[in-house]
Amino acid sequence: MTSISNKLASPLLVALASWGTLAHAVQDLPGGPAVNQLNLHPPVTKIAEAQHELHWMLMIICTVIFIGVFGVMFYSIWHHRKSRGAKAANFHESTAVEITWTVIPFLIVIAMAAPATKVIVAQKDTTNAELTIKVTGYQWKWGYDYLTGEGEGIGFLSTLDSSQRALSSAGTPQGDNYLLKVDNPLVVPVNKKVRIITTANDVIHSWMVPSFGVKQDAIPGFVRDTWFRAEQVGDYYGQCVELCGKEHAYMPIHVKVLPQVEYTAWVADQQNKAAARRDDPNKVWALADLQARGAKVYAANCAACHQANGKGAGPIKALDGSAIVKNANHAPQIQVVLKGAGNGAMPSWAALSDTDLAAVVTYTKNAWSNKTGQLVQPAEIVALRAK
Repeated sequence: MTSISNKLASPLLVALASWGTLAHAVQDLPGGPAVNQLNLHPPVTKIAEAQHELHWMLMIICTVIFIGVFGVMFYSIWHHRKSRGAKAANFHESTAVEITWTVIPFLIVIAMAAPATKVIVAQKDTTNAELTIKVTGYQWKWGYDYLTGEGEGIGFLSTLDSSQRALSSAGTPQGDNYLLKVDNPLVVPVNKKVRIITTANDVIHSWMVPSFGVKQDAIPGFVRDTWFRAEQVGDYYGQCVELCGKEHAYMPIHVKVLPQVEYTAWVADQQNKAAARRDDPNKVWALADLQARGAKVYAANCAACHQANGKGAGPIKALDGSAIVKNANHAPQIQVVLKGAGNGAMPSWAALSDTDLAAVVTYTKNAWSNKTGQLVQPAEIVALRAK
């Protein structure tokens, strides 16, 4: 029996030791979660500071009420116990008591509601924004479009970095920013009022950055808004906080706050890259070139669901061997890519350029076992966009 117990205990001890080593290896992530964190994230906006103050005020009031109420209750139970010969009083009502326990709670509620209302009203004041960004939730990534202000016209998708997904698949979490690292962070300037407009392409998501004191649902068919003004340069992290499907845990938010000079340089760099990506949709591509480009587009946008081998998973349909992918009529597959399918299970990828869409469709038609030899030119995407 002792031998069996030792055999069972050894793996448990090893696991606990490994867990302890990993726990000590993880450090606080500035702008993100901290080891043994007990309080809210350190605030970097006035709204977040107000939320902290409100939180502590309400905590103190509730603690005082708890101590007062239960103190009186326990004192009454102890002091008037039967063993001391206490006898219950016999009375019908007391007007003074009725007034007292109505007025005092009312005043407490008012004392709590007044500052809370002030903070809520401030959270919704999105006027006079210096930068407006539309945030679109997708399963399972974020889309950012700079609508007004410096950087107007910039747009990109922000997806969990592929290295993080590999670590998760292997069951080997590493780094302080595990499952929070993205390929394209949202970039904003310091000390500028940024209005965030949220919506969603498929299901309900929720955009939250705790250090900013911001949480706003992103609902399909609706437009909501919130704002923040980051007062410190740095990297700040959040996650989708609305259960949005099987990849919910892989939908992080990374906001990079830059000094004004660096933000201006970033805008210029993004605009130059966007200009370089504006391929002529009338250009005729060779199969090998388009397929090579499509492999990169697939890895960045499609492999998360359909897998690198094209086999899909669960409700995600396989592309390898798919009839619609191998079909010589390109229109059905292009329409799915442009408009989505399956009630949001497959999101629309219309935000990608005509050349990128042509490339990724061409890639899927020739990757794995498909090998159709078919080539989709950007002009086909342009024609079907208009329908």
